[in-house]
Amino acid sequence: MAEQDFPESEFVTRTAQAQRAMRDKRLDALFFTTEAEIRYFTGFRTLFWQSPTRPWFLVVPVSGKPIAVIPQIGAHLMASTWIEDIRTFSAPHPTDDGISLLADVLNPYARIGMPMGRESSLRMPLADFDTLKSWLNGTEFVNASDLVQSVRMVKTEAEINVLREICGIGSAAFAEAGQLFHEDQSLKEAFCAFKIELLQQGADDVPYLVGGAGQGGYGDVISPPSDQILKAGDILMLDTGATKDGYFCDFDRNFALGFASDAAKEAHGKLVAAVSAAAAIARPGKTCSDLYHAMAGTLGQSDGDVGRLGHGLGMQLTESPSITDFDTTILSENMVLTLEPSIDLGDGKMMVHEENIVIRDGEPEFLSVRAEPDIPVIHS
Repeated sequence: MAEQDFPESEFVTRTAQAQRAMRDKRLDALFFTTEAEIRYFTGFRTLFWQSPTRPWFLVVPVSGKPIAVIPQIGAHLMASTWIEDIRTFSAPHPTDDGISLLADVLNPYARIGMPMGRESSLRMPLADFDTLKSWLNGTEFVNASDLVQSVRMVKTEAEINVLREICGIGSAAFAEAGQLFHEDQSLKEAFCAFKIELLQQGADDVPYLVGGAGQGGYGDVISPPSDQILKAGDILMLDTGATKDGYFCDFDRNFALGFASDAAKEAHGKLVAAVSAAAAIARPGKTCSDLYHAMAGTLGQSDGDVGRLGHGLGMQLTESPSITDFDTTILSENMVLTLEPSIDLGDGKMMVHEENIVIRDGEPEFLSVRAEPDIPVIHS
């Protein structure tokens, strides 16, 4: 049997918390089609989600254990989790990819919640969902995004322990920058060296690694690596989403090759100061909007100058909430967030900085090793 990332008690706690919220919302069941939610309530972790061919379903009733309705290929792995009621179908199927089986499971429930709001998606053919609803005539499907996000936003200590471990791995890899990066190295080579270092430090995988480099700054923060050669005066930034036991770190670091311009030094110092300003007020009872204004104010940015300055973190690289001007989500103890201010340097160049924190009763806990105000300079 596959080794599980968490004990059964972890999933019992998560499910019970969701069921309490369901009773408050008068929901009979929750219905999921997406990887993160299915893994959250079951512990079912596989890279097979990369294949779009087969749909996967999970039903969480208002009482009792979740029910899995999945392709036969996943039966053995799902049986290694705490789930007992596992109903399988042959997939891909020419006419019925589990819809009749799913309808039988959902038929007893009159009011079913499912994610329908921001940051949600339906991972099944829309035509099949229409068929399902027609077979469940009279069943009400309602938006349960707020319920699901409120449960997942507050992490258990078991989740935080894994997040602390992967953030430590990311920090240890960044600490080796002086040995990994150098002038006359291509950006592809730099990325490759860093990915290898993350794996050697203990990461399970590095599904997300982006960044950029340029004289005094870079053009964007989402580019894959190119054959660009690093030169003296370049600012190199790497932003990693490495994983451990299915949980992500998500933070970046900036490095100057040979020397840093005065503008780059000033920008880096301001970015670190903006993170410190947000951390100084990051307490239960504050809002995401409060953190946004603390960072934007430190950088002299007006409302709406940037989309967001951070987000939730966990089983997904980005989760709810968003640190934006309009997100008034109230911070709670054990929320895990990224703080991610950015500066426009003009001439099509920018710099960003990111740290990962846990909201605590008092000062937040930094999961990433905090960057110093002075940008590190790598001498070849």
